[in-house]
Amino acid sequence: MVALEVRPGPLFADRTTLRLGGRALAEIVFTRPEEAAGLGDVLAGLGGAPFVLGGGSNVLAGDGELPLVVVSPRIAGEPVILHERPQGKIRVRVGAGVKLQRLVAWLATQGLSGLGGLIGVPGTVGGAVAGNAGSYGDAMGDVLARVLLWSPGTGLAWIGCEGFAAAYRRFAVTGVDGFFVVLAAEIDCEVEEPVAIRGAMVAHLRQKRASQPITAATAGSLFKNPPGEAAWRLLEAAGFRGKRVGGMGFSEKHANFMVNYGGGTCSEAFALIDAAREAVRERSGHELELEVRVAP
Repeated sequence: MVALEVRPGPLFADRTTLRLGGRALAEIVFTRPEEAAGLGDVLAGLGGAPFVLGGGSNVLAGDGELPLVVVSPRIAGEPVILHERPQGKIRVRVGAGVKLQRLVAWLATQGLSGLGGLIGVPGTVGGAVAGNAGSYGDAMGDVLARVLLWSPGTGLAWIGCEGFAAAYRRFAVTGVDGFFVVLAAEIDCEVEEPVAIRGAMVAHLRQKRASQPITAATAGSLFKNPPGEAAWRLLEAAGFRGKRVGGMGFSEKHANFMVNYGGGTCSEAFALIDAAREAVRERSGHELELEVRVAP
């Protein structure tokens, strides 16, 4: 069995796009899927709850010393076109550690559509699978054919679409409760003219830059959209566009983006979150559910 690399615990503020969070107990790093086979023993020896961290773009981490062991699957390399041609589509295999934007750009050069709407969405492929990332009508779960994962119960296993369920910002594996690590994914894409794909991507990115604070220290959309509603609209109606507590605030550009304006803390973030939830509940009756992952 290949030994996993155990490193000192990282500071979440250094590894997340929101620039928040204290220090973990330790970090386990690996670069090949087969190395995940040793995760169970190493985690048991370190103690602490495991927390998978990819690009850190959808994470709200707590302050202070955190009882977490960060698991970092840095499985990269070029995406690969496979021989399978399910229903005339092209199947692509990609490692979990590949940056999502690298995959989106690569697919466009190959004339493969299905994820172009995710242009501008940060993070890694593994995180996009685990959170079923979506934008402009495209979602990872809509093209996902198989996923290679490790969990304490299944060990290392390829799971086909009959073994998982993907819904709005949700991904669940049959028979797996709790902790699992995405190691690689296979997606099925349609063939389309590269010029058309790139044209749509440019339009999407232009719209995102105009309507979202994509260059700010933010974790992306903070709340999920309630059925039939838009979280940003509910927050704006409740007066939270631009509202701040300390170094944290809701963006002036998009009310559902929380921004760290400098020196923000998790306690300030949750003061805003709690106030926003209460205000929206009282005004509209909607319960806002967090889209970001909270650590711990």
